[in-house]
Amino acid sequence: MKRLTDGKGVNVVYDSVGKTTFDQSLNCLKPRGYMVLFGQSSGAVSPLNPQVLNAKGSLFLTRPTLAHYTLTRDETLWRMGDIFRWIAAGELTVRIDKTFALADAAQAHRYIEGRETKGKVLLIP
Repeated sequence: MKRLTDGKGVNVVYDSVGKTTFDQSLNCLKPRGYMVLFGQSSGAVSPLNPQVLNAKGSLFLTRPTLAHYTLTRDETLWRMGDIFRWIAAGELTVRIDKTFALADAAQAHRYIEGRETKGKVLLIP
């Protein structure tokens, strides 16, 4: 990433993998960049000395959880409203990878566990 950005790095990295990509993700960031770690499909990240964030350019690290962004019903409705407005306005495209009948939920779960998804997986009643 540094090569592609003339050594500058990027503003934000969204990392859903965790253990195997964490260090490389940090190395992609420019000074004061943001690392958003939102998953750990390869395992949990090892404990981190905060001094590493300083040494790499005063980086910011967050580990968001959906529950913290939907603390109340009003907040959930507000956030959902934004998403549906963006979709309706064509500002956000949701890629639906595959649909399964609700009766095939176990098969859908295996599909997700197998890390085969390339978008959203929907269960259809």
